Amino acid sequence: MSLPKIDCLIYDLTLPLSKKKVKFRPFLVKEQRNLMIAMESNDSDTIEKNIRQVLHNCTQTDVDIDKLPITDVEFYFINLRARSVGEIVENRYECKNEVEEGKPCGKIMDINFNLLDVKVEFDDGMKDEIQLDNKISIKLKYPEFAVLERGKKFDNKTDMAFSMIVDCIVHIYDAETEEFHYAKESTPEEIMEFVESLTQSQFEKIEEFFDKQPRLVKKLESTCSKCGFHHTIEVEGLENFFG
Repeated sequence: MSLPKIDCLIYDLTLPLSKKKVKFRPFLVKEQRNLMIAMESNDSDTIEKNIRQVLHNCTQTDVDIDKLPITDVEFYFINLRARSVGEIVENRYECKNEVEEGKPCGKIMDINFNLLDVKVEFDDGMKDEIQLDNKISIKLKYPEFAVLERGKKFDNKTDMAFSMIVDCIVHIYDAETEEFHYAKESTPEEIMEFVESLTQSQFEKIEEFFDKQPRLVKKLESTCSKCGFHHTIEVEGLENFFG
């Protein structure tokens, strides 16, 4: 006789950058176990692979996880974790307020917060259309989750960063000829040659786009019970939302 199966709730979520609507189920005990083992390993490759697999397993919508912006994937995973394990997370922070002769207080503070309150912060000054000179402009897109996997083949961060820029170029526009040069119609080598031909000031405009990427952020407020110092702690980055 077969054992009964338990029905899972289905949740809806709109991703903040791509605006894609996804349906998902909470992850199962076996999936949570694998995630816990991955988190305990502190190995970024292992964590990334397990997050990708769990999102793939739980997603009930036809969506390619690897093609989503990285920040969308992080936001999605935080919401999945909240619906699967619980919304409230307890993080621990050390009070580093100087109390005596430069000596920090050292009190460990437990601070609870709701994962569903974590939002994506956008920089109002960021534009995806960048004017490089009086005739050439480019359109960029947010880095996709797949770039993390592709980045592993590089031996240094500089080559990885240049590859990511190439991946994120949507098109190059020449106002003189009124012609769009779409990246998908060019080879990566051709796009790389274009990037390497830029002046330093032009390249810095592209770097600024990546520096101002939307990010997951949560501001926490807490007063140390030992020294009375009031802390404002800004939490960002996926790994910092789980203790």
